[in-house]
Amino acid sequence: MAGHSQFKNIMHRKGRQDAVRSKMFSKLAREITVAAKTGMPEPSMNPRLRLAIQNAKAQSMPKDNIERAIKKAAGGDAENYDEVRYEGYGPGGVAVIVEALTDNRNRTASNVRSIFSKAGGALGETGSVSFSFDRVGEIVYKPEVGDADKVMEAAIEAGAEDVVSDENGHTIICGFEDLGEVSKALEATLGEADTVKAVWKPQNTVPVDEEKAQSLMKLIENLEDDDDVQNVYSNFEVSEEVMAKLSA
Repeated sequence: MAGHSQFKNIMHRKGRQDAVRSKMFSKLAREITVAAKTGMPEPSMNPRLRLAIQNAKAQSMPKDNIERAIKKAAGGDAENYDEVRYEGYGPGGVAVIVEALTDNRNRTASNVRSIFSKAGGALGETGSVSFSFDRVGEIVYKPEVGDADKVMEAAIEAGAEDVVSDENGHTIICGFEDLGEVSKALEATLGEADTVKAVWKPQNTVPVDEEKAQSLMKLIENLEDDDDVQNVYSNFEVSEEVMAKLSA
């Protein structure tokens, strides 16, 4: 499993999710507003908006917040956000991709560059690390949806490419262009997914020791704390032994 997924699990166990709940809601609302503004404000006519709402609901975002974000776009009073991708290297030469929605490119670029620099990393040109990642669809289900065999069978039937099942749940991978079709087929057999989104999946991972893992986790944490940053992906991998120490 890639380092960022491991990092998410560690932070979840430490209870950090509660501390950043309002920030998370703000980012989910921004995605909903942008999705509603770039397409129809009706979820049934706008796949991106439908997925944004589904992911917001999975994080227990209140219905009022979701409706407010859609109305903001429909009313024409929403800010104009640009979708920007930053690429760079963290400690140990680990590749990092940052996705942002920003109303001020200069501010966001400056903030992201500063975070990389303080972590001992460096921001690169667009395309400098994304060539070592694949753009794929990721569909996540909670553990209680069924055992690994049941999910694997449903995923194969739906046309997915891979499934990873562990105690945290089931992660199903499919082609980026097949995301809508595969998620719809899975919903018919397994019910509504926890999250459905396009992600950057590393082609190969880079093993890191405890010291570098801590630095990378701090880098990702600082990036995700930035209001404009929506998603962060990396290709580092942590051994079970190191992960146990970080979780302690």
